[in-house]
Amino acid sequence: MSFIDDLKNLDQNNPGSWPLPIQLAASALLCIALVGAGYKFDWSKQIEELDGIVAKEQEHKTTFEAKQKKVANLLPLREQMKEMEQSFGDMVRQLPNKTEVAGLLVDISQTGLAAGLEFELFQPRAEAPSEFYAELPISIRIKGNYHQMGEFVSGLAALPRIVTTHDIKIQKGGATPGGLTMSATAKTYRAIEDDE
Repeated sequence: MSFIDDLKNLDQNNPGSWPLPIQLAASALLCIALVGAGYKFDWSKQIEELDGIVAKEQEHKTTFEAKQKKVANLLPLREQMKEMEQSFGDMVRQLPNKTEVAGLLVDISQTGLAAGLEFELFQPRAEAPSEFYAELPISIRIKGNYHQMGEFVSGLAALPRIVTTHDIKIQKGGATPGGLTMSATAKTYRAIEDDE
């Protein structure tokens, strides 16, 4: 009897009477079919859900690491912010208020006179307000020699209030032979007061 004849003569209602190799093969096929059906109808959905959860976990991990870096830098950033606020406060204190502007104008002219310069023009112009301060430009034209002008600009920088020089033009021709004429705009700044 051949194997094919054995298959034809199997009693489908009584699998227990089948020969052992056929029972083993049928059991293996049944297991494969059950595993395939389980995969198709249940496990594949679970695997997709697991992949989605793994992707979310990676996303949360990346977000957590970014936030952790921010938190780690928070203390140094707060210290830096305190330093900046203190520095800003120091700068604002160097700005004169309305009542100190007249004295500052006198200081600027005294600095030029102390350097030995001759003023041809000393004209305060209209102030230009900004968010925290107002800019007070002063048109200046002075005569003297190179060293006197250098001493004047250095003296402006040494004043206790902030004074900057802009649009500097130096030309030959001053009060003395070899003298120079300098025209410039000196700018000082005053703090904007709360009532403004």
